[in-house]
Amino acid sequence: MKSLILIVTAAVAIAGPALAQAQSSSQQHHTTGAPAATAQGQMMHGSGMMQGAGAQAGNQSEATKAYSAAVDKMHAPMAQAIQNADPDIAFVKGMIPHHQSAVDMAKVVLQYGKDEQAKKWATDVIREQEREIGEMRAWLRAKGAE
Repeated sequence: MKSLILIVTAAVAIAGPALAQAQSSSQQHHTTGAPAATAQGQMMHGSGMMQGAGAQAGNQSEATKAYSAAVDKMHAPMAQAIQNADPDIAFVKGMIPHHQSAVDMAKVVLQYGKDEQAKKWATDVIREQEREIGEMRAWLRAKGAE
């Protein structure tokens, strides 16, 4: 359970700047303010999480590149999902890419990690997140919202 909380906390910390960027970009059509590129730069620099990811990609380890790819893959679908007018559906649709990103990150530690405890947590995360993704998809199908 502690590992799930840790993964969720990390994913929220990573996803926060992208979600804020998505909101900032959509608001820009209705307000005057900083250009999206400037806002994105501020988000990236403010978080420290994704700062310079593109510029430093050549210096990153294969594991770091894989983690970045997993997180990057999550942002757009999650930002799109939370736009649903129904808050319950928005939550569930947003959590699916969030959980999938946790699965993808766990697979990275299984491939590149060396610590047996981290690998155990990764295996637990994969099992539980895939179970929850299945439950969420079934719930969406039952609601006619998939």
